[in-house]
Amino acid sequence: MIAALVIVVLAAAAPLFALGSETWWGLAPCALCLWQRWPYWVAAGLAALGVVLPGRARAVLIGLAGLAALVSAGIAALHVGVEQGWWPSPLPGCAAPTAGAAVSIDDMMRSLQAVPNKPCDAATFLIPGLPLSMAAMNLLYGLGLGLLALILARRSARA
Repeated sequence: MIAALVIVVLAAAAPLFALGSETWWGLAPCALCLWQRWPYWVAAGLAALGVVLPGRARAVLIGLAGLAALVSAGIAALHVGVEQGWWPSPLPGCAAPTAGAAVSIDDMMRSLQAVPNKPCDAATFLIPGLPLSMAAMNLLYGLGLGLLALILARRSARA
């Protein structure tokens, strides 16, 4: 039960930290940033079920939570590649706004979203001087959490 509870807390901590960084430090998320959060909520939910279910079911749920964290790491790896210019983003919402086919200023203003998106290829750095973007930090965190959950699931299955 303790292993599942640890994964619940660590999985929920990532998207909550991201929300906090928006609130306290004014960091704007892009579409890929938002996508990276969903697998953590899935991981937290699966691990929370593992807290209440006994035996083999708990081990399976912790393992599935680990896989969900690894999915977030995979999305983060995609995001790091977009930031580095290795490939374009697959999401249309990641592109910087352009005038498109606007003929006049009024056409351009009508085509803009009410709240502009942050382009996915514009890296956000939390710690000045540290060359790790938020996406790169999430990649490392997701890998670590995923591996920890898989290790704890394996130990839980043996017990």
